[in-house]
Amino acid sequence: MSGAALGLEIVFVFFLALFLLHRYGDFKKQHRLVIVGTLLAWYLCFLIVFILPLDVSTTIYNRCRHAAANSSPPDNNSTAIVTPVPSQHPCFKPWSYIPDGIMPIFWRVVYWTSQFLTWILLPFMQSYARSGGFSITGKIKTALIENAIYYGTYLLIFGAFLIYVAVNPRLHLEWNQLQTIGIAAANTWGLFLLVLLLGYGLVEIPRSYWNGAKRGYLLMKTYFKAAKLMTEKADAEENLEDVMEEVRKVNESIKYNHPLRKCVDTILKKCPTEYQEKMGRNMDDYEDFDEKRNTYPSEKSLVKLHKQVIYSVQRHRRTQVQWQILLEQAFYLEDVAKNETSATHQFVHTFQSPEPENRFIQYFYNPTVEWYWECLLRPWFYRILAVVLSIFSVIVVWSECTFFSTTPVLSLFAVFIQLAEKTYNYIYIEIACFLSIFFLSICVYSTVFRIRVFNYYYLASHHQTDAYSLLFSGMLFCRLTPPLCLNFLGLTHMDSSISHKNTQPTAYTSIMGSMKVLSFIADGFYIYYPMLVVILCIATYFSLGTRCLNLLGFQQFMGDNDMTSDLVDEGKELIRREKRKRQRQEEGENRRREWKERYGHNREDSTRNRNVHPDPKESNFSDINTNWSASKYTRANNKTERDRIELLQDAEPLDFNAETFTDDPLESESGRYQPGGRYLSMSSSIIFDDV
Repeated sequence: MSGAALGLEIVFVFFLALFLLHRYGDFKKQHRLVIVGTLLAWYLCFLIVFILPLDVSTTIYNRCRHAAANSSPPDNNSTAIVTPVPSQHPCFKPWSYIPDGIMPIFWRVVYWTSQFLTWILLPFMQSYARSGGFSITGKIKTALIENAIYYGTYLLIFGAFLIYVAVNPRLHLEWNQLQTIGIAAANTWGLFLLVLLLGYGLVEIPRSYWNGAKRGYLLMKTYFKAAKLMTEKADAEENLEDVMEEVRKVNESIKYNHPLRKCVDTILKKCPTEYQEKMGRNMDDYEDFDEKRNTYPSEKSLVKLHKQVIYSVQRHRRTQVQWQILLEQAFYLEDVAKNETSATHQFVHTFQSPEPENRFIQYFYNPTVEWYWECLLRPWFYRILAVVLSIFSVIVVWSECTFFSTTPVLSLFAVFIQLAEKTYNYIYIEIACFLSIFFLSICVYSTVFRIRVFNYYYLASHHQTDAYSLLFSGMLFCRLTPPLCLNFLGLTHMDSSISHKNTQPTAYTSIMGSMKVLSFIADGFYIYYPMLVVILCIATYFSLGTRCLNLLGFQQFMGDNDMTSDLVDEGKELIRREKRKRQRQEEGENRRREWKERYGHNREDSTRNRNVHPDPKESNFSDINTNWSASKYTRANNKTERDRIELLQDAEPLDFNAETFTDDPLESESGRYQPGGRYLSMSSSIIFDDV
């Protein structure tokens, strides 16, 4: 089993990252480089979290093995073979043991790859993805210009530091020490953000499950979200209309033989289909452009317009999808509220799911099981889960405030690991380490998925996240994961700089180097700054951030607020309106289906009987009618031919359009003129097509 656990976790974490990226990203529409860059960033960060418990168990085994070798008596007789006493050192190789030399190389590759992604590649790809350029060279140029300040700041700081070291004769830094300083600077920035996100997640995650168990809480919050989302949806539609109006003006001004026409065509391809059809019908490609008489937009303005089109279309599509998802969620929560008082213990849905469910799921998750889970078991399950998560949060907060104490050991994580280390129970060590770091990762990563910076950064599920937000999330993960793992090793006293013991460090801390080069960071910031998590947890518990956002005009869901109650009522009315609309649609479909089932067969039978046994009266009448219609068409054709000859004598030459030309005079006489030179027929088949 040597190395097998490492290989299994590498494969499992890859599919986990791929699944999450498929949920938030869009593999079909987004650029492949964006997908690959985000997948690699997420994969490396998740891999660090899953592999670190194996590193801890391997390190504990190596400590035991070295202690057994050092405690053996000296070998005075070359022929004698001395073995360690099993009762004193019960060392045995764990099932997940990783051979020596593999983990340092593995951590070095993973760490430096993630740092290259977060500080160099992903910021450049962000600017490249947001650029409105029409060529690869133009996008690269825009990305370099936007990141010049970003990269220049770091180079300026690093250059000033090198000059200070070169001038000061007391400092003699080697390459390893410079590398350690760079790692310490990156971890300091990550730890600063880590504590902020951790303080929010430690309180908000247990509270969300506890509130989810309350009756009506999720429904009220869904109504609140509906009111806010409708406002955002209307704003997105208005923004899209304004941008499409600008595109229409540009499309009409720049003709087919203009040098910038290719840029306009690229912009049109990014527009929704209905707008492309409208603009295509009203465009005359045979009109030449004239630089002297007309003013045309520059390429720089087209680049800006292209960027606005990409942003507005993505935002409009996202709000439309989120609105449909929110409607389904609201309808389901209303069904849960109605079925709570059901005496039959059968869950009844107002609307059936449009997608057919699996037979296996239908058999085991039948209406009875669904009622017991949704109306009876799920609230209690959420309460128990909230209590368990609250206990974990209290343990984390206590350990963050006391992990620097080594005598006595006050950190509960360190106590658990040291008790398991005495008995060398490697399975318990790996499970305890995995649950601890997994809970810390959930608190931090879930906050990354929840936060929203206006419309610039927003992770939306169901394939609605844009490229910029995906790349930004990859940057955050790569910057947060290394300090998160170092903080976990400090909580468990596996970091020698915290425990102050001369023991073998883990392979992960060995690549970080000795923090003694920067003693004020190792002995000050890394130890005392995590205590700030207590203040952040208190602020989150009393919703101070939510109240501040409400004061600034950003409406947040608060039960004791008048604005919240107004938005809840507004959202409830919106959901009720959409529900009535869907009910009318389903009733109309049911009536049409019943009409076809009732009268469709009778009509086919009567038609078949008339074809087999024709009525002589009907045949005579059809002959008379045919003769009359033929004479009418002949007169109409003669009249139209005379009018056409008279018109051709005085008319100016026009461009031929095959779509508008017709040989049927009745269509032109009874038609209705449409923009673009087309006529719409007023025949009964078009009028009653949707009835």
